[in-house]
Amino acid sequence: MTSSVEKPTVLHSSHLNKGSAFNLEERDAYHLRGLLPPRVFNQQQQATRFLNFLRRKTSDVEKYIELMDLQDRNENLFYRLLIDHLEEMMPLVYTPTVGQACLDYGLIYRRPRGLFITAEDRGSIRQILGNWPHDDIRVIVVTDGERILGLGDLGAHGMGIPVGKIALYAACAGVHPQQCLPITLDVGTNNAALLQDPFYLGMNHPRVRGQAYDDLIAEFVDAVQERYPRALLQFEDFGNANAFALLHAYRNKICAFNDDIQGTASVTLAGLLGALTIKGEALRDQRLLFLGAGEAGIGIGDLIVNSMVSEGLTLEDARKLCWFVDSKGLVVAQRHDLVEHKQRFAHTAPFIETFEEAIHTLKPTAIIGVSGQHGAFTPSIIRLMSHINERPIIFALSNPTSKSECTAVEAYQYSEGRAIFASGSPFPSVVLEDKTFTPGQANNVYVFPGIGLGIVAANAHRVTDEMFTAAAQVIGTMVTEEDLQMGRIFPSLARIREVSINIAVAVAEIAYREHLTDAPMPHDLRDHIEGTVYDPTY
Repeated sequence: MTSSVEKPTVLHSSHLNKGSAFNLEERDAYHLRGLLPPRVFNQQQQATRFLNFLRRKTSDVEKYIELMDLQDRNENLFYRLLIDHLEEMMPLVYTPTVGQACLDYGLIYRRPRGLFITAEDRGSIRQILGNWPHDDIRVIVVTDGERILGLGDLGAHGMGIPVGKIALYAACAGVHPQQCLPITLDVGTNNAALLQDPFYLGMNHPRVRGQAYDDLIAEFVDAVQERYPRALLQFEDFGNANAFALLHAYRNKICAFNDDIQGTASVTLAGLLGALTIKGEALRDQRLLFLGAGEAGIGIGDLIVNSMVSEGLTLEDARKLCWFVDSKGLVVAQRHDLVEHKQRFAHTAPFIETFEEAIHTLKPTAIIGVSGQHGAFTPSIIRLMSHINERPIIFALSNPTSKSECTAVEAYQYSEGRAIFASGSPFPSVVLEDKTFTPGQANNVYVFPGIGLGIVAANAHRVTDEMFTAAAQVIGTMVTEEDLQMGRIFPSLARIREVSINIAVAVAEIAYREHLTDAPMPHDLRDHIEGTVYDPTY
């Protein structure tokens, strides 16, 4: 008996498939009669049916798997569901569920949704990029899996992060999914458990370091520029040393940014602006204390300093208002163990060993957690901040939820409801003495999709810090009085496409004004941007 390869149909293309929504004429035209149940459903009916099915699942990882399967077979329906139910769906396709999905990646992997490029592929990266079926790639999210959320080195299993980010580019800003490409650079892993795991999907050797790593990155960047010359390259979840090095090496050469450094900084600045609206105070009058001095913390500090300078402070005076505590204690000038990116925030002051002691001494108006240390903001720390400040600003930004420095309940309870709180992962509303508090989520999704949409719409060839400051200011202007009354310092996620379009307009305006694009500025920029937005409706 001989077998033959089945003739492909639109049912096998996630971009073209509409499933039971194909009407009778389409079923005849595409030879689908008999291949589908006879009843025709519209897209909204399909979405409602799938949502009912999804809500029956008992675990978030199961829901994640079902959503990824839906994306594999009917991409437009997947995005319809995501856009219409973003507040429910986003925690499933991204944080916090994506963290567990990455941990389980070797078991739940189904179909490829991006490219894996290994250290052994040196000399062949251009060919591998050519294997991707789409040519007009405008956004690439790339990771090497070394610092996945707060979970650490997950190697090739970190692919869940760029896949999730790409989904948010399309859902939250309308960058077309066929113009987006997730990539994992598999240079090995130093995670001993993964190296011993029989189901680990990546290269089974320790991480490549040094010149071999740098050469791989250089070839990769060159290949991207050749294959996709108009693409925005987003570096995601690299380890601290590589993250800063890559941003420094490429930010002024190609269209690139690091979301963990610049995107996190922008959304945190936006949160601070919202908090200060509640307090009626200026940014230049704050003293900030960070727990954690990695790429997120230093990136936030740098952007805040730039904003303080724009309010009239000198660079030196602005930096003196930002203090950092790392794993060894307060970052001060007398320490000789500081890597380069910490040194600009190393102030002349006595060394302090603990975070709580630093609060006693420095009396900050805000504490910002980017440490990945669950519970690091203890009840005594929250009470101390509330003793020093009438309205303490407490940002517990580490992801996923299991790494958050404190919970929303803890922040409100131990501050007697006076804290202005934001977290990296979502927390439900908190009821305290008959008052409901709605915590803000300082999620990068408020920033990077709009940045990307603006870059794509303007065909810009650079990303600048001014764009991230502008994004933060846009977010701040969109926080309503109703939001502030609820204690929420970010706009509702239900408005995320509106937020993204406004950010895109601001970013594109900068690109045209600063001559960062060769394209002529459209007569109606907002109309031009809105005209590029992807709509998944059949």
